[in-house]
Amino acid sequence: MSELWAHTLTWADVDPACHPFQMDADAAKELACLVVPLLPSCEVAREDRRRSLDPATEFLAGRYGRWACGWNWSVGEGDVDGGIVEVWCCSSDSVTTPGATAPMVVEALREWRDWLEDLAERFAALAPPENTPVSSTDLWYWERACTRLVTVVADRTQAESGWYGHCMQVLQWFLAYNGIDEGQAVEIVRNAVGGRFGSWIAPDVPVVDAVSSRFARGVGGIR
Repeated sequence: MSELWAHTLTWADVDPACHPFQMDADAAKELACLVVPLLPSCEVAREDRRRSLDPATEFLAGRYGRWACGWNWSVGEGDVDGGIVEVWCCSSDSVTTPGATAPMVVEALREWRDWLEDLAERFAALAPPENTPVSSTDLWYWERACTRLVTVVADRTQAESGWYGHCMQVLQWFLAYNGIDEGQAVEIVRNAVGGRFGSWIAPDVPVVDAVSSRFARGVGGIR
């Protein structure tokens, strides 16, 4: 199931321009057949409760694309740690009857999709001028982009448990959006963040500035 793990999604997987989406009316009905009511949380291990949602995730990814596996990436310590979805809490709290749970899954998917579309708009606004080689772009563009993206991800995740994982992923997505190789993007972001972010702690201005500066220098060093 690693291919349906939200942390592994690349920009190619989630780019709204490459993956058109329109929720069809039958989805909730089909999801209701896949959602199984769970026993009280004291009787079911957390991992087993999370896996109980695998059929729903597989259904959504098969129907709409791999990007949809982020539908339950909720804020804080939910089914997947450190996401932005607020509609869905976690399997232990959000799974009740199939009839009540399926529409919530649909709404959570819509919230995740809205986030991806919002990011695409931000990426377009923050990208350096067209036809400008990455390595020769004024570092200010990259520094500004990093600052704004870190800020918005910290806000949407509420800087709760594991939020920095998605933050680093979004920075990698932005670099991929601008044509930077995925391996280089991972290295640039790792070097820039370097353990400076932590769970339940929104980064202060000096930390964000330091990360953004290192991020920009990393991009500027590409040859």
